[in-house]
Amino acid sequence: MPIPPAMIRAAVCDLNGIWRGKLMPAAQLEKVLGGSLRMPYSVPAIDVFGEDVADSPLVFNSGDADCLCLPTDRGALPELWQSGAAQFVPVVMAQEDGTPSAIDPRQILAAVARKLKARGLTPVMAVEMEFYLVRPGPMPLQAEAQMLAIDNVDAHTGFFEAVYAACEAYGIPADAAISEGGPGQFEINLLHGPDPLAAADNAVFFKRIVKGVAKAQGLEASFMPKPYLNHSGSGLHVHFSLLNEAGDNVFDDGSEAGSATLRHCVNGLLSLMPASTLILAPHLNSYRRLTPNSHAPTGVGWGYENRTSAIRIPGGSPKARRIEHRVAGADANPYLLLAVLLAGVLEGLDAKQEPASPTTGNAYEAGLPQLPENWATAITEFAASAALKAHLNPQFCEVFAAMKQQEFNRFAHRMSRFEVDTYLTTV
Repeated sequence: MPIPPAMIRAAVCDLNGIWRGKLMPAAQLEKVLGGSLRMPYSVPAIDVFGEDVADSPLVFNSGDADCLCLPTDRGALPELWQSGAAQFVPVVMAQEDGTPSAIDPRQILAAVARKLKARGLTPVMAVEMEFYLVRPGPMPLQAEAQMLAIDNVDAHTGFFEAVYAACEAYGIPADAAISEGGPGQFEINLLHGPDPLAAADNAVFFKRIVKGVAKAQGLEASFMPKPYLNHSGSGLHVHFSLLNEAGDNVFDDGSEAGSATLRHCVNGLLSLMPASTLILAPHLNSYRRLTPNSHAPTGVGWGYENRTSAIRIPGGSPKARRIEHRVAGADANPYLLLAVLLAGVLEGLDAKQEPASPTTGNAYEAGLPQLPENWATAITEFAASAALKAHLNPQFCEVFAAMKQQEFNRFAHRMSRFEVDTYLTTV
């Protein structure tokens, strides 16, 4: 059999977290790394169905012009699960004069991170990512639901070995793998680091690796937040602290409670949480996960060592005092997720207000203000948020809300088999 040709894939991460780009012979690698690749400026705002957003100011009104596709500092990455000497080049989009794209999610995160850097603060961030391994076909589940069952992990040793090898090749600091609460559900934590862009890069690359390795082994990997109504949903939890210019954790005041700065940041995160839910839960299926007594939060609240709260302050050494944000599903775009969390931090640092009292016990029964209960409400609250427009940028907020409304409308105009079966002959 002939050796397959070496190929490169150059792509940008769109607003839904989908990679969009081009497949090219490896001979084009130096040109791509040199910034010669071009794609339409509107590409990051294509909806989840692969269609332009109707009436978008980025398409017909502007002539749908091309823009620059610039390689990130990660360069070319080896795709060990692909045939041949495959390489992947992540790119970001910029206007002809080099101005970062207002709708490129990585550039949006970079802009928010720069605002914190200007205050002498560095976020130290890490993510925990849950996913399901499924069989293609009518019986998709891979195993019994057994929390932390080492036998479930052992049953997929070859898969995890390939994932860890690919993570090492990508420079992703992958930590422990565990069996989660759903059948065939697993979690791998990524270690923390003082660079939010690198943390988000690692998360989006990790999803690509897990999906690629699974497919190469005859499986499918799903980051759908609620693929099975009767089993656990998949979340994307974020842990973070803030370092000052001296390298000290500003959330640490030597106490178990943490500093006033920690509480100010908690308050900022809570104040933006309803409006930012559309980023944390961006799809129709996302809201099936955010249900009471499911280990996914429904209330806008916080607590110490409380996994029923939207924001948890873990225990341990005061030097490691941090915030865990537990709302996002595994379908959230990591760049936008970290961007909106850092926006909440900025909001809190500016307002310097104390949050409501921390929740003790079951947060589902604490009478807390609630997150948007459905996709339509989340779209409305996001679109109306002046704070998000200020912390992120107005063009992104306009385009993202319009894209989600278009996706919502498409689902709303579809009838399910269940709806037909219920009403066809009974009313």
